[in-house]
Amino acid sequence: MTKGPVSQFIEHHYRHFNAAALMDAAKGYEAHMNAGGKMMITLAGAMSTAELGISLAEMIRQDKVQIISCTGANLEEDVMNLVAHSHYKRVPNYRDLTPKEEWDLLENHYNRVTDTCIPEEEAFRRLQKHLYQQWKDAEAKGERYFPHEFLYKTVLSGDLEQYYEIDPKDSWIVAAAQKNIPIVVPGWEDSTTGNIFASYVIKNELKASTVKSGIEYMTWLADWYRNNSGGKGVGFFQIAGGIAGDFPICVVPMMYQDLEWHDVPFWSYFCQISDSTTSYGSYSGAVPNEKITWGKLDIDTPKFIVESDATIVAPLMFAWILGW
Repeated sequence: MTKGPVSQFIEHHYRHFNAAALMDAAKGYEAHMNAGGKMMITLAGAMSTAELGISLAEMIRQDKVQIISCTGANLEEDVMNLVAHSHYKRVPNYRDLTPKEEWDLLENHYNRVTDTCIPEEEAFRRLQKHLYQQWKDAEAKGERYFPHEFLYKTVLSGDLEQYYEIDPKDSWIVAAAQKNIPIVVPGWEDSTTGNIFASYVIKNELKASTVKSGIEYMTWLADWYRNNSGGKGVGFFQIAGGIAGDFPICVVPMMYQDLEWHDVPFWSYFCQISDSTTSYGSYSGAVPNEKITWGKLDIDTPKFIVESDATIVAPLMFAWILGW
């Protein structure tokens, strides 16, 4: 495939240090896919509010990613941007805000993520009433689903199309729902929609069991991994750290050590984009080799770490992989 201008720029200019690490990792991703491998992408941070969907959606459409793990915030915030984009408020001088100015944002129903404020009424509430109906309908039928499955149902129903404020091709959730690729959402309870669901449970309007749990995600992932790790295996592309990465990567040592299944392949490619300080005991700052000691990566697994801002690095790497 002939590379486009963005890829040509990267290859010509990105020769050393973190730039070279970006180039090496992107070429490693491409080689893994060309050899028939599969890839998991994990999303921590506020990647959806950063509108990573503009490039990630195309990665999904072109089969460059087979499974995603993300926080509940990234799951919902892509759809919130889809239905309320024009109501978002950008605050370029966010470092200068006083506590009083932050309070004023709250009073005006804006929740700030760095320089971007999410509009509560248009984003949260538009989504809430349609999700609630999905939860209620499933419970009435005695059915249970994962958080991402409920969101897929909501998106695919067409109920949200009346609110669309961006081109749906730039929504990674729309792309994922149309492809029906699996998403693992550990710790969904700490997201806005998780909090909303919990509020209905507290009010006795819904049962907690209607939404499947994290343990069920882990057991489902074990089955998926066993069915998909043959041949070249499954690679692991981690954006930032935290639960979105730590939860799914643990499925391999869980099967090997706790289930004592000794035919489980290690993850066959690993890349992390992070600006976390190495050391200090943080998972986000751990170098890839540490994962060898936990039974997650093999000695020979291709390992890359790009110590930079994921909002800059991930779209560039995706551009290379897509040939832009």
